[in-house]
Amino acid sequence: MEVNRAAKFRIGQVVQHRVYPFRGVIFDVDPTFSNSEEWWESIPEEVRPERDQPFYHLLAENEEAEYIAYVSEQNLLVDRSGEPVRHPEVGDYFAEYDADSGAYVVPSGIAN
Repeated sequence: MEVNRAAKFRIGQVVQHRVYPFRGVIFDVDPTFSNSEEWWESIPEEVRPERDQPFYHLLAENEEAEYIAYVSEQNLLVDRSGEPVRHPEVGDYFAEYDADSGAYVVPSGIAN
């Protein structure tokens, strides 16, 4: 039986991966796993997350590059650096970075 849970993180929130050295801003959320089987099978079985949890689409970055990441909720933590994300597509999704909240502002008229 599939169980849908409320997402712990929200669109615009800056997060970091629990294990791997990257961070990013959430721009979309799937209530449960919604990627390809090929992607799923590429994850080593011993670290493969459960499917029945929210998965987040991130505008991600590490030391070398910016990219799109798809990450399970169990593998995310709130990023406490207070730094904006440098990903070049941030402006396509968000109005501005709010340093006080450590999150990006979703343009008015778009639900989050």
